[in-house]
Amino acid sequence: MPTYRIVVNGQAREVEAPPDMPLLWVLRDLLSMCGTKFGCGIAQCRACTVHLGGEAVPSCQIAVEDVGDRPVTTIEGEADARVAALKRAWMAEEVPQCGYCQPGQIMAAAALLAETPAPSDEQIDRAMKNICRCGTYARIRKAIHRAAGEVGR
Repeated sequence: MPTYRIVVNGQAREVEAPPDMPLLWVLRDLLSMCGTKFGCGIAQCRACTVHLGGEAVPSCQIAVEDVGDRPVTTIEGEADARVAALKRAWMAEEVPQCGYCQPGQIMAAAALLAETPAPSDEQIDRAMKNICRCGTYARIRKAIHRAAGEVGR
């Protein structure tokens, strides 16, 4: 089995894995990082969203062999000021209901704020493709605005 060197949350890690193993399972099963959630396995729910080279991607659809030298950031990656601000905003706006989709939602929102520091409602609605079965979309939008205001200061 090949060994892959990937950088996760700023730390170089080596994993032995089949080339086609999804990044999601590398993170959860091989690196014991369980913040990234499995939802559907077909990139529709996006509960497994992480940043790969700064881009929000569904980790269930990225094979470990395709990660290459692009850094991976997960919900556990506290170094990102946007992620930290979003976590605070999520709590302040009482976004979580069941909470299962929230790591993926926050990672998608952080990528949006990196690209669009002060997004409009329309930009948020267009960018946030993650599914929330509890339907807290209005709270999610409000939390993104709150975090944008905090990061923008």
